[in-house]
Amino acid sequence: MNKRAYFQRQLQIVYDYLYTHVATASMVSDATGIPQENVCRYKRYLEKRGLLRQVERKICKKTGYRAWYLTTSPKRKPPSTIPSQL
Repeated sequence: MNKRAYFQRQLQIVYDYLYTHVATASMVSDATGIPQENVCRYKRYLEKRGLLRQVERKICKKTGYRAWYLTTSPKRKPPSTIPSQL
C-alpha cells in the first residue's frame, strides 16, 4: 500500500469511528490504533471541510484533561452557546 492510500485509509477509519462514537482525539487514537499525531491531522482535515463537529468540552476519559468531544455524525448537534472556558 502506498503512502497516500495508507493515510486515506486512516482518515476513513477516523471518520467512521467518529460517525458512530463521540470521542476525543486521544480516545480515537486508543480505540483505532492510529497515532494521535495522525488523528489530529485528520481532525483538522475534517474540520476544514465542515465534516467534524465539537459536541462538548469535558474531561477526557483517556487523559484526564479537558478536551473537545468530537463527532462526524450530522445527527449530533454542537453546543448552542460558546463555553465560557475558551
